[in-house]
Amino acid sequence: MDKERIRNFSIIAHIDHGKSTLSDRILEITGAVDKRHTGQQLLDDMDLEKERGITIKASMVRLSYRARDGKDYVLNLIDTPGHVDFTYEVSKSLSACEGAVLVIDAAQGIEAQTVANYYLAKENNLAIIPVINKIDLANADIPRVKRQIEEVLGFKEEEILLASAKEGEGVEEILERIIKVIPPPAGQSEAPLKALVFDCRFDTFKGVVVFVRIMDGRIERNTQIRLMHSGKVYKIEELGVFKDLKYFIVDNLFCGEVGYLTANIRDPREVIIGDTITDVKNPCREPLAGFRRLKPLVFCGIYPVNPADFPALRDAMDKLRLSDASFVFEPENSQSFGLGFRCGFLGLLHMEIVQERLEREYDLNLILTVPNVMYKVKKKDGTFAEVDTPLKLPLPQDIQEILEPYVSLLLIIPLDSIEQVCELCKGRRGVFKSSEYLGEDRIKLIFEIPLSEIIVDFCDRLKSLTKGYGSLDYEFKGYQPTEIVKLDILFNNVVCDAFSFLVHKDKVLAKAQNLVSKLKDLIPRQLFEVNIQAAVGKRILAAEKIRPLAKHVTGKCYGGDITRKRKLWQIQKEGKKRLKKFGKVEIPQEAFLEVLKI
Repeated sequence: MDKERIRNFSIIAHIDHGKSTLSDRILEITGAVDKRHTGQQLLDDMDLEKERGITIKASMVRLSYRARDGKDYVLNLIDTPGHVDFTYEVSKSLSACEGAVLVIDAAQGIEAQTVANYYLAKENNLAIIPVINKIDLANADIPRVKRQIEEVLGFKEEEILLASAKEGEGVEEILERIIKVIPPPAGQSEAPLKALVFDCRFDTFKGVVVFVRIMDGRIERNTQIRLMHSGKVYKIEELGVFKDLKYFIVDNLFCGEVGYLTANIRDPREVIIGDTITDVKNPCREPLAGFRRLKPLVFCGIYPVNPADFPALRDAMDKLRLSDASFVFEPENSQSFGLGFRCGFLGLLHMEIVQERLEREYDLNLILTVPNVMYKVKKKDGTFAEVDTPLKLPLPQDIQEILEPYVSLLLIIPLDSIEQVCELCKGRRGVFKSSEYLGEDRIKLIFEIPLSEIIVDFCDRLKSLTKGYGSLDYEFKGYQPTEIVKLDILFNNVVCDAFSFLVHKDKVLAKAQNLVSKLKDLIPRQLFEVNIQAAVGKRILAAEKIRPLAKHVTGKCYGGDITRKRKLWQIQKEGKKRLKKFGKVEIPQEAFLEVLKI
């Protein structure tokens, strides 16, 4: 295939700005699907993506397009997520492309993730095509959005395209601009094979399906390949491309092409996203740079409700990590739940999606503990300890200093909500850094703020204060000294480690009171009295009691002497006392989920 006729591009945007709809229209125009189809979000193949209306996984498809110059071109399209928690998916996709289509909502304008994705594409030296989408909306303000694009992103007015992906208006102009602006793939066709592994999936029958971009050389079916980072050697069994939403087997993939291969790889841990594939007989000298590994920002424990499901959970996590390389986990043991895993995520939405995928796709019933961030503790002996769970926090007498992760928080909000948003950030220990006006009615704010203050409900509060028009993006900045204490929750004087928190000392009292009050409402009444206490060390900060279920033991007594009733009451009292001592408090899964919102 002539390399000059190939265009590899990605579609990037803020969440809900129309990426998936634009992909659908491109599929229709290029003939990949029938225009009479009734489905939407064609590249979002997970039920979870369709239900939530968001893209979670980057999806790849190969298209054929005859341009207005009469030539036939091959377009490799990658549709990417828009939420900040899935930035890693975007960065992986951009590494396999030469250009990107940056989609901006005609009513919303530039938002936080728009700016973040723009700079991500610039870092990868991609050609960027700005597109104002949803121009058919009644509240579309095209002149304002054009000014924002020119002032904030530095594009010229003639470079900006107008489109309505829903109506199909302007989509052909986008395809023509892709062919004109985005360069064909670089690389040497005669050089030794060098292919980038940019995604993977697990197939029950084929094993691991590896998605590759051929950077140099060519690859053939039955070739013996080597994964350069892991050193593993395999023989290719199937080689193909994902064309017209179907897998097509091919004999060769040439320099610049994007496709997939299978090699009977059964262990998901043997494939590393970002690895380089080369030919065993004619290997390349050096591997590709790969991806910058993102460190997890949020940690929580995941445990099976049934302990017998632990091996199934481990296998499910290995397979899930194939399609989500930003998800990390390691085994751990909890006093409350037994064997499970300590898992790392890029954010709270990422955590929710992983939980739902594990439960739906692998038929598991799970319990998640309270999320925490990673703290660094400097001990008095000069050593450092990384603390991603309250159980790992050293004793107070051994701690010299605790360091907390901080992020640079980028907010784009309407001007009329600036006061409320600033109060929200300052109440979360944020420090104002800078501001910049974006047109007449929007402003960009930058705060430095502890990560622990924004991972749970900050986004919901921001949307509420800005009537849905606020957006955020954040970037890890480093660690700063802080004063953190461990807050324990006790049920009948027994610590439940799943509810343990690491909290700033200024907020620990309010947190304790809110927590025990919430748990009193969430935990059902037992046959015995339940004492709920929140404590720091041996100091009790808040306490509540749940009255036991009443049983009318004297209901069968009528008339006669009172001593009979007193005897029954005494027996009941002794039984409840024993239950309180040995009975186990049953905590519903809803309690763990509701506590996250406190």
